[in-house]
Amino acid sequence: MIALQASTDAQIPSAFIARTAVRALFKELVLYPKPGLVSRVDSGAHADMNAATLMSSLFTLRHYFRGCASAGASGAAFPTLQRLGLAAERRMMRATGDVNTHRGAIFCLGLLAAAAGSLMQERGSFAGQALGQRVAHCWGDAIARTTPLSRLPEAAPIERRPAIVGARRQAIGGYHSVFSLALPVFTETLARSGSEEAALIQTLFTLMATLDDTNLLRRGGKIGLAFVQSEAWQFLAVGGVFASEWRARAIALHHACIARRLSPGGSADLLAGAWFVAALQGHVT
Repeated sequence: MIALQASTDAQIPSAFIARTAVRALFKELVLYPKPGLVSRVDSGAHADMNAATLMSSLFTLRHYFRGCASAGASGAAFPTLQRLGLAAERRMMRATGDVNTHRGAIFCLGLLAAAAGSLMQERGSFAGQALGQRVAHCWGDAIARTTPLSRLPEAAPIERRPAIVGARRQAIGGYHSVFSLALPVFTETLARSGSEEAALIQTLFTLMATLDDTNLLRRGGKIGLAFVQSEAWQFLAVGGVFASEWRARAIALHHACIARRLSPGGSADLLAGAWFVAALQGHVT
């Protein structure tokens, strides 16, 4: 682990954080096979975008992540981060022809970048769950107040809840799924396999098997969610990326998701978040 410290030049740490966030999204984009998701190989279950669309979107976010890191370092309140995020969404939509490519990542990685800026300003460590705890401590209450959770009781059909509610619940809880689920799987698999690709695939399938991914619920309802969760659990149960035919199994699920128009976008956002944290903690370079 490394404890990154703030520089006397406030622009240096924010630029580093921004580059790391962009790299996290690029790592997620080029990974293959990812069931139902866009990669350089194909468009997955998405008829309105491809890898080039995501690259165009990604390049619009460089200054956004830098702004989030600087805002976090200055102790900005959530409305400031919210304004930065909405402006980033508008740039994204202009670049992609009104295709939503990275809205979830704008929210998730923007908050984590702000938390990183805050910690670097204080010369704090990124070890453990520090980044997630900083998100929850600094902005969790404000995020909860801007979310219509009170109008979405737990008994309501989950497929009717907007995806952003799922994303905000993750943030309010300090990204438990990143720090207690995804990151341990990523670091353990990386240590065992020596392969960043394998570690990312194992982590993605772990998230797919566990999360109530609101992107899957929106596209396929409870049946679609249950299908992907079950298939991901089976992939992991037979050894995951340590099984001899793991790639063929992953590709088969990819094509099954395409046929059903299913895409675990929420899991992909948290995968990028996990790589971002892993990079800041020094697990990857």
